[in-house]
Amino acid sequence: MKLWFLTGSQGLYGEDTLRQVAEQSQEIAGALGRGLPFEVVWKPVLTDAAAIRRVCLEASGDDECAGVIAWMHTFSPAKMWIAGLDALRKPLLHLHTQANVALPWSSIDMDFMNLNQAAHGDREFGYIQTRLGVPRKTVAGHVSDPAVVERIATWARAAAGRAELSSLRLARFGDNMRDVAVTEGDKVEAQLRFGVSVNTYGVNDLVDAVDAVPDSDVTALVKEYEETYQVAAELRAGGDRHDSLRYAARIEAGLRGFLTDGGFKAFTTNFEDLGGLRQLPGLAVQRLMADGYGFGGEGDWKTSVLLRTLKVVGEGLPGGTSFMEDYTYHLVPGEEAILGAHMLEVCPSIAAGTPSCEIHPLSIGGREDPVRLVFDARPGPAVVVGLADMGERFRLVANEIDVVPPAEPLPRLPVARAVWKPRPDLRTSAESWLTAGAPHHTVLSAAVGAEELTDLADMLGVELVVIDAATTSRQFTKELRWNQAYYRLAQGL
Repeated sequence: MKLWFLTGSQGLYGEDTLRQVAEQSQEIAGALGRGLPFEVVWKPVLTDAAAIRRVCLEASGDDECAGVIAWMHTFSPAKMWIAGLDALRKPLLHLHTQANVALPWSSIDMDFMNLNQAAHGDREFGYIQTRLGVPRKTVAGHVSDPAVVERIATWARAAAGRAELSSLRLARFGDNMRDVAVTEGDKVEAQLRFGVSVNTYGVNDLVDAVDAVPDSDVTALVKEYEETYQVAAELRAGGDRHDSLRYAARIEAGLRGFLTDGGFKAFTTNFEDLGGLRQLPGLAVQRLMADGYGFGGEGDWKTSVLLRTLKVVGEGLPGGTSFMEDYTYHLVPGEEAILGAHMLEVCPSIAAGTPSCEIHPLSIGGREDPVRLVFDARPGPAVVVGLADMGERFRLVANEIDVVPPAEPLPRLPVARAVWKPRPDLRTSAESWLTAGAPHHTVLSAAVGAEELTDLADMLGVELVVIDAATTSRQFTKELRWNQAYYRLAQGL
C-alpha cells in the first residue's frame, strides 16, 4: 500500500524558493516514510490547477494508492485546487506542518517568512476543502512528534481498510438464518457504498471441494494442529475421535482452497444449511479468521465484511480481532459483565494462551460433533463494533470495553469466549446499543480503536456512534436523532 504526498505552492515565489520548497517537502515525506508502516511516495511540488487535477486523477486511478497526504508549504491559492479535489476519489489527509520545529528568532527575515508560511497557506487550503465539502482528516504538528505520526498512521490504517473494501469479494455458503432480521441487508447498496461484492454459493459446491482434498494434505494439517494446540487425547492419532479431527482438517483444506481459488477474503456459513458436510465448520473457521479472513455466522455477510476490514486496519498491531456475539450477562450489582462467544467461531488471535483443540456435542446443526478451539480471551482494553443496515444508510456502532478474566472457571462451557465490562457501565451500554438498533453479531478488536473507526467511517461516508466512558443514555439518544436528520439531509430529500 502506498500514500501519495502532495505539496502545494505557486509560481509567484520564483525557482530558487520552489527548489527549497521541493527539498523541504521531500524531507517531510521522507520522515513520514520512516515513521509509518507504509510507503510514502513524494510527488513534485504543485503550482497550477492543471497539474493538481492531473495528480488527483492519477491517484484516484492507482490501485496501489490508498490515500493522499496534502501539505501547503507556502501559500497555494485554493481556487487552483477546486478541480483536483473534486476529482479525487481517495481518502485525504491534510497535514498542517512546517519544515522547521523552532523559529530561528534572531535570524528571521522576509525570505524566511515567504518560504515558511504553511500557517498561512494551509488555512487557505482548509477553507476550500470545507467550502467544497471534502471529507478529510486534519492533523496539525511537526512530523518529528511521535503523536503526530501516530495520528497519521491511524488514518493510513483506516485507508488500508477502505482500500481492501473496494475490491473485497465475499462468498456466502447458503443463505442467512431463517426469520432473522439483522443479518439481512442491501448487497447492492453495500457494493455501491463500499465496493464489496457479496454472492451466494451452494453449500455442496464447498462439499465437493472438501471431499476432493488429498489425504496427504489432511495428514499434514493434523500434524500442524498437534504442534500448535493442546489437542485432546481422544483426537490424537490412536484416539477414538481421531477421524473427527481429520475431517475437521479436510474442511479447512477444502474451504481454504475454495476461497483462494475464487479470490475471496471473507465468507459466511449457516448451521441451517450444511448440505453434505459432516460437521459444522468450527476449527476451520477459527484458523481462517486467524489468517485474516472475514467471517460471519448464520449468513451474516455484513459482520464478515466488517471483520475482514478491521483485520486489515489492525494488521501489525498488538491485540487480535474476532467475530463475536453478546451471549449472556453477569448482573450482580457492582460486578456487571458480558459473556460473549459464538458456538464455535471465535478467532484465536484474541486468545490469552495456547488454545485447546477439543470435540464436544453441539445441539444445533444436526451433524456430527464438531471440533473447535477452546480458550479465554486476553484481558485488556478493546472495542466491540456492529454494522447495521438502517434502510436508507448503514450505521456503525462501537462500544469501548475492558476484557477481563472470567470471575470463575468455565469447565462446562467448551467454546472460545470473552468476558468484558462495557464502558461506561453495562446498563448505559446496553440501553444505548439497543436504542441504536445495533446487531447482536459484532467484531471484537483489541488492535483497533475509536480513532481508526472514526477515520474509516468518514472515508466511507457512514454513520458511526461510539459508546464510551463519557456516554449517557440521554445524550446518546439525542445524538441518534441529530444523526437521523443529518444523514437524510446529506443524501438529499
